[in-house]
Amino acid sequence: MPTLICDCNQTMPLQPRAIGEALHEDLTLHSTLCRREAGAFQKAIQSGDDVVVACTQEKRLFAELATQTEGAVSAIRFVNIRETGGWSRDAAKAGPKLAALLAAAHLPEPEPVPTVTYKSAGRLLIVGRLDEAERAADLLGEGLDVTIFSLGGQGAQERRYPVLGGTAPRLTGWLGAFEFSWSNDNPIDLDLCTRCNACVAACPEGAIGLDYQIDGSRCTAHRDCVKVCQVAGAIDFERAPRSQREPFDLVLDLGATPLIDLHAPPQGYFRGTEPATLIRLRDGVGEFEKPKFFVYKQKLCAHSRNEQVGCNACIDVCSAQAVSSDKARQQIQVNPHLCVGCGACTTVCPTGALTYAYPRAGEQGLKLKTLLSTYAGAGGRDAVLLLHSQERGRALVEQLGRAAQLKLKKVQGVPANVIPVALWHTASTGLDLWLSALAFGASQVAVLTTDEEAPAYLAGLQAQMAVAQALLSGLGYGGIHLRLLRANTPEALDAALQAAAAAPAQGPRVPARFAVAQEKRSTLDLALDHLVAQAPGQPAEQIALPAGPAGLGAPFGTLEIDKNACTLCLSCVSACPASALQDNPQLPQLRFIEKNCVQCGLCASTCPEQAITLRPRLLLTPQRKEARVLNEAQPYACIRCGKPFGTLKAVEAMVGRLSGHAMFQGAAQDRLRMCGDCRVIDLHTAQNETRITDL
Repeated sequence: MPTLICDCNQTMPLQPRAIGEALHEDLTLHSTLCRREAGAFQKAIQSGDDVVVACTQEKRLFAELATQTEGAVSAIRFVNIRETGGWSRDAAKAGPKLAALLAAAHLPEPEPVPTVTYKSAGRLLIVGRLDEAERAADLLGEGLDVTIFSLGGQGAQERRYPVLGGTAPRLTGWLGAFEFSWSNDNPIDLDLCTRCNACVAACPEGAIGLDYQIDGSRCTAHRDCVKVCQVAGAIDFERAPRSQREPFDLVLDLGATPLIDLHAPPQGYFRGTEPATLIRLRDGVGEFEKPKFFVYKQKLCAHSRNEQVGCNACIDVCSAQAVSSDKARQQIQVNPHLCVGCGACTTVCPTGALTYAYPRAGEQGLKLKTLLSTYAGAGGRDAVLLLHSQERGRALVEQLGRAAQLKLKKVQGVPANVIPVALWHTASTGLDLWLSALAFGASQVAVLTTDEEAPAYLAGLQAQMAVAQALLSGLGYGGIHLRLLRANTPEALDAALQAAAAAPAQGPRVPARFAVAQEKRSTLDLALDHLVAQAPGQPAEQIALPAGPAGLGAPFGTLEIDKNACTLCLSCVSACPASALQDNPQLPQLRFIEKNCVQCGLCASTCPEQAITLRPRLLLTPQRKEARVLNEAQPYACIRCGKPFGTLKAVEAMVGRLSGHAMFQGAAQDRLRMCGDCRVIDLHTAQNETRITDL
């Protein structure tokens, strides 16, 4: 795969030989690849091999040039080495980082994922004051079928658009499938109204405005309006309020209170009349596809078992309300049309029931390993992975690079050991990938957030970082390994990056070589095993972990059993989604495999005796992977056949609770002390004896 690098008119101190050695490729340095040396680009794209172009500034120009080049058959990949490192105060030391970015660009494209389809015919609902709504409709031009829901105001006398009116407007749905409902309690039928204004002039209280809605608080029932509207027949005070609903494809909400007040509103819902918004509305007609960002495995889900709710982490963190509880099926549901692909639900999921698919964890892990191994192979040290969003985060990084090149505001630019990595969303990576990156050789993982992230995302990131840092500190690795950076200006980002770059954290002596698995728990085990094996010194037998806020606790831990309260009913065993709790078919025992426990809390919420307490920790001894007995009891032998069928404590507790009940006296009470088989036999025998006596 040919690589084309350009120092952008000699504004970057690139070292083609060193970069080429890291890529195992002979590189030619260009200075005006997009101008005088464009022939080198044209020759490369005629080779048939994929071509990596180290320039995003002129991406559009290169794409146009490719269409004009005869025999151009190569796919082109673009990577930014200018703002991410070449334009920095320490650009001369950025060679290993630039080699790493170019190596990652050589990786195969991620495998395709299933898609979600939207179909829009252009039925647009504008909600707002009549005058504002009509102006917005006029700006949108032709191509959209506009309907207005009036929130008051004075509209034009010429009826250019259908107008709806009423109270209690409500909106649900997404692009191509919105449902708008309201209560039509206005005595004036807007479909019949001719806007002659006779009712407005006739109303003595001034209760009728030019939106042709009647203000009930001012109307005193003179009904002069009804008299002047006899011909059109548009006014009827006897008409009962009707619930109305209509489908729409797009919604422009100009009301003071949003109809959908979410951090991540659904596709097709817009607010405001900024030019960018109007352009997106005009383009909202047709058939569209987006990736299905997640994969859900119900059998791993810790949300609900046996009508008990355990984990709500994915529901609580979703800023689009795409995740909900399906109580009938005791599982969650994810609406792919509402999902915006932030991935927060997948990173807070303790079991891996929800996994991110765009890209998949294995593909993301391969990219991180390639970046870090190439960086280290080229002589780089103390790598800081900077994870940022592909929109505002990327723009902020590029602004910082340009400011450094122009020597504006005394910023330094992206440090030589900071490797930017663009993500679809910053919440799409979590504990498993962060620990894997540190095992692969990163000194730190920094996540850049701007004002585009929802508060729930930040809470989720902070909780996971607290767990990861506790693990690393407990293993003896010095320094701060996880950083949540908050920045909205180049100056703030520069200060945060300079602080991180100047404070390297201790990592494993030997980088890991494992492949990131799609299964979250498998990846966590691989990363932890390597970090434990490479830990400096001798760590303690266990590491205490922060419990975190509700739904965002540590994914590892043990259980404490109140043996005085526990009756070994084993309801917790059937509730456990991870097979961490197990029974013993031979003896009345409750056994526990700590490695499997995800601290979801289903066992605690299921326990009728409230005898279970969760304690987050990481056990480092071999017992973590072994079954151990949490509680056991003396078996109770059937009073008829002598076979053990329960525990002495449980049977005595049952008999004690039912001893005062009229239905459990005498022989009926004795049956409580029998196994299931003997209980049936004894009951059948008693019934036969009763029949014989009756005869």
